Amino acid sequence: MIDPADWKPARLDEGPPLLIVIIDTEEEFPWNEPFSRDNVSTRSIAAQARAQRIFEKYGIRPTYVIDYPVASQESGFGPLREYFDAGACQIGAHLHPWVNPPFDEPVNNANSYPGNLPRALEKAKLEILTDTIGENFGRRPTVYKAGRYGIGPDTAGILCELGYRIDASVVPETNFRDEDGPDFRRHRAGPHWIGETGLLEIPLTAGFTGRLAGLGWNGWSWVNTPLGRALRITAASSRLGILDRIVLTPEGITTGEHKRLTNRMLGLGHRVFSFTYHSPSLEPGCTPYVTNETELAQFLDRLDRYFDYFVNELGGRPSTPEEVLRAAR
Repeated sequence: MIDPADWKPARLDEGPPLLIVIIDTEEEFPWNEPFSRDNVSTRSIAAQARAQRIFEKYGIRPTYVIDYPVASQESGFGPLREYFDAGACQIGAHLHPWVNPPFDEPVNNANSYPGNLPRALEKAKLEILTDTIGENFGRRPTVYKAGRYGIGPDTAGILCELGYRIDASVVPETNFRDEDGPDFRRHRAGPHWIGETGLLEIPLTAGFTGRLAGLGWNGWSWVNTPLGRALRITAASSRLGILDRIVLTPEGITTGEHKRLTNRMLGLGHRVFSFTYHSPSLEPGCTPYVTNETELAQFLDRLDRYFDYFVNELGGRPSTPEEVLRAAR
């Protein structure tokens, strides 16, 4: 991964805040069990219609970043191709190494992050994924989001070689090193050019709110510890408005939290907001975030309420990664 000190902020013209939606579109698998190459069902893709109706209500064209099981099976790419052909969505790539050929590595936690793989293997997997998407959608993807946010030292170069123009793998103010993943604590929240590659990074919108939000990760590392969580100090800090870390997702995050994060980041001068979720969350029982019909209704309500707030209260405008790229140029 290129040193974030070498990343250059992307300058956009003045205008309303922009909202992009990037969906991790993937197979169903048990989140509390080890990774397995046997989990390749994509039945939940048909359930995306539930959210697509909300997107269309607000003029949002989401980007479905799809992995190999979705890209290679009719049950996966079929429903999405209908939206794509109608101009209602865009398609990008999402690499889950354990279910993406070639299968030349052992299946384990470290290898679930694509950027941990040897360069040749990371490229070979992404090349097969890219070709498969091109074959089944008639267009090769130019937007990439690594599975598990797992970019590595070779990822940017590989993306450039395969014709990608945008990466969306970074989660600012986040450290996955304890899980064998990347460390994003030094990464900025706004769009940035990755070194001299010509590749634009559009990070997921994540940040801190509360009276001590200015402390950022340094303050959060004192609050969000195993002991802090066990004693519910982390929850109390959030509830009392002292310090909270929020990601722009409906998975475990409320509309009130979405608004707090958005308002703080607007105050800091941010204009591009990236909203995300995992596609299996729209089929109850496939992720921990939606286990029944009641939670599904709450999930969809969070989408509707936040989009209404962003578009109708803030005067924001729906956008796409490619539109942000053009504006940055």
